[in-house]
Amino acid sequence: MPTTFDNRFAYEFATLIAVIDPMATVPIFLFVTAGLGRRQALIVAAYAVAAAFLVLLVFVAGGQFVLEALKIPMPAFQLAGSLILLLFGINMVLGKMAKDIQATPSDATLLERAIFPLAIPGIAGAGAMLTVVLLTDNHARTFAEQVSTVGVMALCLACSFVAFGVASQIIRLVGQSGVEIISRVSGLILASIAVNGLIVAIKLSFMLA
Repeated sequence: MPTTFDNRFAYEFATLIAVIDPMATVPIFLFVTAGLGRRQALIVAAYAVAAAFLVLLVFVAGGQFVLEALKIPMPAFQLAGSLILLLFGINMVLGKMAKDIQATPSDATLLERAIFPLAIPGIAGAGAMLTVVLLTDNHARTFAEQVSTVGVMALCLACSFVAFGVASQIIRLVGQSGVEIISRVSGLILASIAVNGLIVAIKLSFMLA
C-alpha cells in the first residue's frame, strides 16, 4: 500500500509540476511586478498562487459535473484549452505579451496585476485545469484520493511561489535582455505543450491510434 501511494504521489506531482511549469511563468511575474518593491512583488505572487489554487479547486470540485451537464467531452475541452494556450505561447514568443503587460495602468492594484495573465492563464492554464479534472475523475477516484490530489496540487503551486520569490535574483543574474530571452523560450515551450495537447485531443476525438 505505501508503495502504491508513493507511486501515485510521484506520478501526480510530476504531471502537475509539468503542466503548471513554475519556471515558465517567472518571466510573466517579472513583467507584471516591474517597478514594485520586493514586499509588493511577493504579495502579487501570493495573490496569483491563491487565485490559481481557487480556480483549480473549482475545477476539481465541479469541472467534471459542468462538462457532463453541458455534454462537452473531455477532448473538446482539451482542444479549446490547447488553442488558447497556443495563442498565449505565440504571443510570448513574439514579445507581444511583454508589450501588453507593460501597457498595464500604473495605478493597477496588486490583485489586478496578479490575476491576468499571471494566475490565469499563466499558472492555472487550460492544461492544468484539464489535468486536475482527469486526476480527480469522480467515476474512478475516491474522495480521499481527490483530497490527496488537491494536496499535491497545493505543493506544486507552492513551488511556483518559491520560483517567484527568487525571481529578483534571476533578473540580477541575467538582466532584462536575459528575461526577455527566457520569456520567448518559455513561450515556445508553452506553444509546444499546446500543440501536443491539440494532437492528443484530435486523436481522442476521431479515435485515432
